[in-house]
Amino acid sequence: MQLHSFSPRTKNKKNPPVGRGGKRGKTSGRGGKGQTARAGHKIRPEVRDLIKKLPKRRGHGKNRARTVKVNRIAVSAVNLSALEAMYKAGETVSPASLVARNLVRRAKGRAPVVKILGAGELSKALSVKGCSVSASARAAVARAGGTIYD
Repeated sequence: MQLHSFSPRTKNKKNPPVGRGGKRGKTSGRGGKGQTARAGHKIRPEVRDLIKKLPKRRGHGKNRARTVKVNRIAVSAVNLSALEAMYKAGETVSPASLVARNLVRRAKGRAPVVKILGAGELSKALSVKGCSVSASARAAVARAGGTIYD
């Protein structure tokens, strides 16, 4: 008799995996505990009506990971006071020049979408390219003698 001639008396049978969803039904082998596991005892109608009146979490669908908008474009805001401090008269304000002067950060490796807001005063004539401009900022740039290229 040698080691290679031995064979086990019982088969090496493993239990099937249970409790990971799939073919085991509703609670997937984990049981239904508490009130729902008791015969005859269901949730009272007045309690059920109370549960139905609670507001659902708004802004989330069934799967929050899919419903939250990840592809939303983040707009960087720049005030006129920042342009006044960082630019000389006659210069061009563009997303690339704003990144170069550290007024906005790069978004995913490229110049971001920029909106110029009207907070602050502007006394220099600047030309604005490639940025969206609020109504108050548009008026201030025009007052200072600047131009906006859409």
